[in-house]
Amino acid sequence: MADPVLDFALRCPKAELHLHIEGSLEPELAFAMAERNGIRLPYADVDALRAAYDFADLQSFLDLYYACADVLRTAADFRDLMLAYLARAHADGIVHAEIFFDPQTHTARGIRFQTVLEGLEAGAAEGLARWGISSRLIVCFLRHLSEEDGFATLAEVEPFIARIHGFGLDSSERGHPPSKFERLFARCRALGKPVVAHAGEEGPPAYIYEALDLLKVARIDHGVRASEDPALLQRLARERMPLTVCPLSNVRLCVFARMEQHTLPQLLAAGLNITLNSDDPAYFGGYLGDNIRAVQAAFHWDAATWYQLARNSLEASFASPAEQAGWIARLDADYAALNAA
Repeated sequence: MADPVLDFALRCPKAELHLHIEGSLEPELAFAMAERNGIRLPYADVDALRAAYDFADLQSFLDLYYACADVLRTAADFRDLMLAYLARAHADGIVHAEIFFDPQTHTARGIRFQTVLEGLEAGAAEGLARWGISSRLIVCFLRHLSEEDGFATLAEVEPFIARIHGFGLDSSERGHPPSKFERLFARCRALGKPVVAHAGEEGPPAYIYEALDLLKVARIDHGVRASEDPALLQRLARERMPLTVCPLSNVRLCVFARMEQHTLPQLLAAGLNITLNSDDPAYFGGYLGDNIRAVQAAFHWDAATWYQLARNSLEASFASPAEQAGWIARLDADYAALNAA
């Protein structure tokens, strides 16, 4: 029997704000790119690669993630990767996506930054033409590397700065606090770009404080361990700081043993500005629609909660106020139709 609340949650206009484009590389596409680029993957076939997606923690995922990224060599590869993600985003009701990419993962292999950027832009332009999905590109720095390496990457990015919509911080949290990159993020903000940072997934609540106070982020990516600090919860609620939460990712990386143990209900009850996202969907069990289904199966939220989550995502985006207003009007119409029915 159809569930009208779940159907609304899946169909309604929404934004995805925490998506690593390299993490949307499905095994089938990885093998296709490996073949056309003459690369041999260390797996016998698609099934063997997918079977490797059994992670004990963030680092075990990252090891596989970087190995698979080696198949991405040409602008056409990055275009195809972007287009494959946007096709799935369209099916999940996403009208706007703010997409992370990791230049250091590619430039370290000899791939030019311009090649990566032009490929992603080509895919984004085709996605807009086909499905009307708008998108923004956010450059992420790898926190397991040095701040000096980050500055070198920023120097490569700066000639193209008008085509970049923000900067982020990702990769291994443990042992790499946001404070490590305070000067780098000050430079990014001086360039007139908003900044975001992964904090409070594997790292403690102290990392969330550092991201807020030292990096001066516009959003916290993950942030699920904020529940451990009541004062932090109050601050995040008071400031309406968006948290881009990735439920299936948190379970697959053993932050929570089961979805029912996730802190999402506690975060919402505390009044936090929560958005739902898929993180690295090829590796973590699904795209945004799959996350919505898993969360609804665990918590049985009402339509008002799903409306608020969708609205949060649109308002927390870096899109213009006019763009946001147009999407919210569509969301309001869908919600009114659901209530009328």
